[in-house]
Amino acid sequence: MSQNVSEFVWSRLHEWGLHRVYGYPGDGVGGLDVALEKASDKMQYVQVRHEEMAAFMASAHAKFTGEVGLCYATSGPGAIHLLTGLYDAKMDHVPVVAIVGQQARTAIGAHYQQEVDLQSLFKDVAADFVATASVPSQVRHLIDRAVRIAATRRTVTCVILPNDLQELPYAEPPMAHGATHTGVGYAGPAMQPDAVLLAQAAAVLNAGEKVAILVGAGALQATDEVIAIADRLQAGAAKALLGKAALPDDLPWVTGSLGLLGTEPSWDLMQGCDTLLMIGSAFPYSEFLPKPGKARGVQIDLDGTMLSLRYPMEVNMVGDSAVTLRALLPLLEQKPAGRWREGIESGVAKWWNTLDDRAMTPAEPINPQRVFTELSPRLPDRCILTGDAGTVANWYARDIRMRRGMMGSLSGSLASLGSATPYAMAAKMAFPDRVVIAFIGDGAMQMNGLNVMITIAKYWREWSDPRLVVMVLNNRDLSQVTWEERVQLGEGKTESTQKLPDFPYHRYAELLGLKGIFVDDPERLGAAWDEALSADRPVLLECYTDPNVPPLPPHITARDAKNFMSMAASEPELGSVLANSAKQLLASVLPRHKE
Repeated sequence: MSQNVSEFVWSRLHEWGLHRVYGYPGDGVGGLDVALEKASDKMQYVQVRHEEMAAFMASAHAKFTGEVGLCYATSGPGAIHLLTGLYDAKMDHVPVVAIVGQQARTAIGAHYQQEVDLQSLFKDVAADFVATASVPSQVRHLIDRAVRIAATRRTVTCVILPNDLQELPYAEPPMAHGATHTGVGYAGPAMQPDAVLLAQAAAVLNAGEKVAILVGAGALQATDEVIAIADRLQAGAAKALLGKAALPDDLPWVTGSLGLLGTEPSWDLMQGCDTLLMIGSAFPYSEFLPKPGKARGVQIDLDGTMLSLRYPMEVNMVGDSAVTLRALLPLLEQKPAGRWREGIESGVAKWWNTLDDRAMTPAEPINPQRVFTELSPRLPDRCILTGDAGTVANWYARDIRMRRGMMGSLSGSLASLGSATPYAMAAKMAFPDRVVIAFIGDGAMQMNGLNVMITIAKYWREWSDPRLVVMVLNNRDLSQVTWEERVQLGEGKTESTQKLPDFPYHRYAELLGLKGIFVDDPERLGAAWDEALSADRPVLLECYTDPNVPPLPPHITARDAKNFMSMAASEPELGSVLANSAKQLLASVLPRHKE
């Protein structure tokens, strides 16, 4: 059957196994819009409210499913709007294909309406492949290469389709010089380092007496292998933020997150080790790793450009995490139980008690940490968690205890505000039978979370399990940046930039036909979570929290302490800041829990 270019595009993407696209219509993609309606049996269309959300959803789809994410947008402003979400995918190394429209080929170069140099615009975010179609017989190889390169290199690619091309009859490339004939199919990575490298890595790890492991997103499908390696080496394991779900937190030697949002046991693990094994992580903060030369290092990553980037490793191996660890395990000697592992486990147990004590310190009106500690034991099996940038990322990283089978993610390297709700929407579209919980602050909620709630209201009746909870920390403050002003700059809160207008988020949800819950009493938090998790529709749970509870770093430097003291002269909320900080510090040194 004959088809036009737009119809071919959706059909070819379906052949590649792509079955869902996030986007927004426009005259620059008019042909694609019409063809998408006809292809509804092959390609599910999710209509967003803003193109940035389409790209975030495509990024989250790739993270949660392991598939290539797909989004599309019209020419000009629509294409521009995709960029933030696409950079999120690029910087977190997940595959996303963007299809964007362009003005008619005859108008290009004429300073035409919505004419933007898209080839140049996308050249950074889609550096590995961005191409503009000029004739119908070119479209086949553009789609094939975009998907294959995105999947192979775990990156963003882009195909630009002028709108007058979209409705032309599709033509196969001719059997002629200057034409190319591509095919569908990608096997996926199965890389294993050669035997020499594996032997070298084993020698380093066998020689270590205090082994530390750091896992990232590249280890999410290697949980069993990491556990086996850790037990063989009697190691402790810390997690980069995107690798939070790689290891369950009920393992006593798992120290939790590492870095600015991390834990004291993870800091202690890295400072005390003599050997570091890094698996599938682009963890950015070298200051939280051992000092160069203090520990011998082994690193495994699919992307060779990420090796020895944060720490000078002795052995660098390009390979799939699970495949490489399975090959490495027989070469490792079983280390006996000893003080290293015992010390790690003791520190982890004390840390969980410290977090509980911090969460239970009073605040005005609610301590935000308690919102998370009340939820953690209530988390449904196999739930999917999404976090936003801001202080919610601190509490998600530290206070949520991940169990096996759960998933969780956020905007990692880009740390973009406003990602939690589009991530949650994409998770629910991909896994309609699983409970999804999004954590978001009021700044991000006002930026675009309110926008995504309309999309949730549009689609929730299609889900086999309607439970999606969006938890908003309403503290009327851009509190993460406020605390950065205090600790990093030594300045008090700048109210003109940091103070947010109050807004009845739970009532807004009710206007959309969803369920809204408001809680400003810490003693009601448990009941509020129970109500939200048993609802028959998506829920917005609004928690009225104290903005001045400090997200304490795992290690307070002399510079941090000096800046904190110097901010007192210009801090408009000094009493609350000092009182809350004192409570948090006292909870660490005078715990309620008895050992």
